Amino acid sequence: MPLDSLTNSTADAFRSAGGYVNDLMTPTVRLGVTGLSRAGKTVFITSLVRNLIVGGRLPFFQPHADGRILRAFLEPQPDDAVPRFDYERHLATLAADPPDWPAGTRRISELRITIEYEPTSYLRRLLGPARLHVDIVDYPGEWLTDLALIAQPFADWAAEALQLARSRIGHAGAPDALPASRAFIAFHDDLTAPPVPNPAAPDETVAAPDAEQTALEGARLFTAYLAEARIADGGIATLSPGRFLMPGDLEGSPLLTFFPLSPLPLAQSQTAGGGDTQTRPTLPSPGYAKLEALLQRRYESYKSHVVGPFFRNHFSRIDRQIVLVDVLGAMNGGQRAIADLERALEGVLKAFRPGQNSWLSSWLSRRVDHLLFAATKADHLHHVSHDRLEALLRLMTDRAITRATSAGAEVGVMALSALRATREAEARHKGEQLDCIVGTPLPGETIDGRVFDGKTEAAVFPGDLPADPKQALEGLASGTSDLNDMAVIRFRPPRLPLLARDGQPAAMPHIRLDRVMQFLLGDKFR
Repeated sequence: MPLDSLTNSTADAFRSAGGYVNDLMTPTVRLGVTGLSRAGKTVFITSLVRNLIVGGRLPFFQPHADGRILRAFLEPQPDDAVPRFDYERHLATLAADPPDWPAGTRRISELRITIEYEPTSYLRRLLGPARLHVDIVDYPGEWLTDLALIAQPFADWAAEALQLARSRIGHAGAPDALPASRAFIAFHDDLTAPPVPNPAAPDETVAAPDAEQTALEGARLFTAYLAEARIADGGIATLSPGRFLMPGDLEGSPLLTFFPLSPLPLAQSQTAGGGDTQTRPTLPSPGYAKLEALLQRRYESYKSHVVGPFFRNHFSRIDRQIVLVDVLGAMNGGQRAIADLERALEGVLKAFRPGQNSWLSSWLSRRVDHLLFAATKADHLHHVSHDRLEALLRLMTDRAITRATSAGAEVGVMALSALRATREAEARHKGEQLDCIVGTPLPGETIDGRVFDGKTEAAVFPGDLPADPKQALEGLASGTSDLNDMAVIRFRPPRLPLLARDGQPAAMPHIRLDRVMQFLLGDKFR
């Protein structure tokens, strides 16, 4: 038998065996995608999958740039109990006429994309193309911050939640600002105020409040406060419990009918001889004690039946994680929004177990070994400010990044636009050249007093981010920054061309999505 025939037969045998082994041993990466409200999680996943399937422009995604990605395709997800990420519907929304942004994330969902590629090793290439399953797990950032509750007793959570609520009232501008926050605090303070005796009827007893009805009313007012806080900060604030604003199938459940309640205040009394004043705890009424016990029980039930299963069934199985952050929206909201964003990021990081995975931890308790913070909506800025946007987010997450890096995780920060809605242009104003962006503002957006209809393009000078991120944040804190004057306009998605062979929209234009892919997945294609 000729040598070349023997070589070909051997190679064919290797490929046949390799195909069988690949079917059994295809590695899987579970990629978690989360972020704060309006950060663009749905669009990120849709663009990531679309650009992989149709072979988008991805020069910094190394296996793609080397021509080793052979194909990518969707497969049935492995978790039958988890809703599927509705990729096709989201893609259709973006491709509509006129195009529109898909609805945001309100529950957990999952999607499996399988990538077939050519390995770098000669011996592995003899086995034929290799495969990698990427299971994308999409979940609201509000659920992530709930994980910090697992180790937090009711009293500690209540004290922290009440302190945040009171701080918002203390910093409100006008007396009638934040009415829901004020209503909840007034309701709480009425509950904890000691009863005032009636001189006309000293023996009269005050009827104890009904614990169940009080819990329902308190939860209603507390939920209204949470919603108000998020709206007031441009959608940035992420306050626990996360399911209060995204209840899903838990709406109306007793699991969501609790609120923070502080211990009764201390009462003071003087000795009969006018001596020193003594402080003693106010004795709780039977109704108050019953209410406190009910709230504590429901708080613990929330952790047991909502937070715990999410951690065990989903979060603890994640290998790689991207956290999307709307930094521009926070800056436009001012110092309070920036402070809320930093607090939310700190809460997010408390939930992670960053570090390198060993063979044992891969089976027992997986760790997130690649963690990426991405500042979204980079297309709202000229490219000269993209690196500055990254620097701002890096400064905000500095403490969290140090913690994760010390545990062995690879941490990155990037500016990103998963679907670019603008293009760049130059304009002259009073003899000065301005770096502008051009796009179609959404209906109702206002620029210089002009209200747009969602059909007309506009050139916008978004302003420049400061070169020194520390100076930028200090300026916001002192009120001397002009960042609040930056134009943060909501644009329509671009009209996607129908060029792909399947008749669906072709690859999506983006900013740095390929760099994100390389960071999160690049090392898996060897």
